[in-house]
Amino acid sequence: MKLLRVGTAGAERPALLDEAGVLRDLSGLVGDIDPALLADDAALARLRAASSSGELPALDAAGLRTGPPLTGIGKIVCIGLNYHDHARETGAAPPAEPILFMKAPDTVVGPEDTVLVPRGSAKTDWEVELAVVIGRRSRYLESDEQALAAVAGYAVAHDVSERAFQIERGGQWDKGKNCETFNPLGPWLVTADEIPDPQALGLRLWVNGELKQDGTTAEQIFPVAEVVRYVSQFMTLHPGDIINTGTPAGVAMGHPDPKPYLRAGDVVELEVDGLGRQRQALRGA
Repeated sequence: MKLLRVGTAGAERPALLDEAGVLRDLSGLVGDIDPALLADDAALARLRAASSSGELPALDAAGLRTGPPLTGIGKIVCIGLNYHDHARETGAAPPAEPILFMKAPDTVVGPEDTVLVPRGSAKTDWEVELAVVIGRRSRYLESDEQALAAVAGYAVAHDVSERAFQIERGGQWDKGKNCETFNPLGPWLVTADEIPDPQALGLRLWVNGELKQDGTTAEQIFPVAEVVRYVSQFMTLHPGDIINTGTPAGVAMGHPDPKPYLRAGDVVELEVDGLGRQRQALRGA
């Protein structure tokens, strides 16, 4: 299923995009797309049945904002330097273990919402990523099979980063990763049954119409199952938690000088195979 939330910010309603591409209203069946729903197999089965029956009312998508596909996000765990080609372009050795950092849930915005360039920013960068959405409480997972069974679905994430804040200001990466609007998510949460192989997905990103990233999850140093299993050794994962699994080559930081960092007025578009497309205009904070 392709689950999403539509409407003005803070007042979104749950919806579903059916196999014919028709937007369907779920508000008569569920209150929202939230962690409780993701953990409820019976409720998800009812949504699948309703979608197949054609009984769900259609929504007019014209002019309707798409919000983040999930509310009630607990935490966002991010994996740094997780693509072989991205490590090569930055001159870094592939890490022996996954690099973890966190993003606050309040960085999440809709897939076409405005992204703000922070005040004082000179190095705002783009990163298209595969987001993994957790559907089961998970701790100390022992196998790839257990890890994938904990995944409710997948989404497109834009891990926007301010490199000077991240790297040049001392301390941890969080200063460059948690500016408001720095995690557009969606348009859909695609349930895991529709993505049989998360290691066979293309990821692409354009800036002002110019292709900048064109990669594949096959290049991941630590595949999705290993990432989920690994993270569960250090923290408990709950339904509605998100793991951003890293970005392929082509970020601004990997370009020769002068690096083409983002500025107010730029437009970024990005997509992941089977998970939909995003588009954001940038403006100053």
